[in-house]
Amino acid sequence: MFVSNHMKRQVITIDPNASVFEAQQLMAEKQVRHLPIVDAENKLVAIVTDRDIRSAMPYSLLKDSENVEEKANLGNLKVKDIMTVNPKSISVMDTIQDALLLIQKYRVGAFPVVNEKKELMGVLSVRDLLSSFINVLNINEPGTLICVLVEEKVGQLKKIVDAITEEGISFGSVLVNRHWESDKRAVFIYLLTNNVVRVKKKMTALGFSLLDPMSWYIDNITQKK
Repeated sequence: MFVSNHMKRQVITIDPNASVFEAQQLMAEKQVRHLPIVDAENKLVAIVTDRDIRSAMPYSLLKDSENVEEKANLGNLKVKDIMTVNPKSISVMDTIQDALLLIQKYRVGAFPVVNEKKELMGVLSVRDLLSSFINVLNINEPGTLICVLVEEKVGQLKKIVDAITEEGISFGSVLVNRHWESDKRAVFIYLLTNNVVRVKKKMTALGFSLLDPMSWYIDNITQKK
């Protein structure tokens, strides 16, 4: 799952000499929160975000666009005065998993996407990532999530998959997560059905423990504290 398959390719850019008011208006008009700045060769040089604009402009001005006096005082403020030069970017060959980890690490809402020549190819936002994972996990389709606790040894996942396949039920997705017990794993299975009674009975008959997904999540957080 490469970034290039999920990014927005039609990127709205802005001139560094544009006013902050122009940047604010452009963001509102195009419904974006990030405006990359490129040079004559389309190479990424900077970025300005809605957060930059909010930090640079008084709240009263952001709230009241008719505040002529304050507008006049900030009329000379340009994008180049508040933009971030040499911003963090990701490659078109990175995966969406890479992007997710980087967004969490740097606490940003989007990344410009560049090629090997540092040319701007697109933008990948948190919203794009969410859409990607929704599609990958198939959770946009009706179904049921079950959580099975298994021992960490070869063949456990195959037993689960075989048992569910025998019931003629389609899989939405399967995720395996670490458990606070080092010799256990929590297997989250999203099944494209609302009738999972027989599946749960089979899991129990095979010796697996069933966990409530929400309870597992809360317990996992508690164990990490």
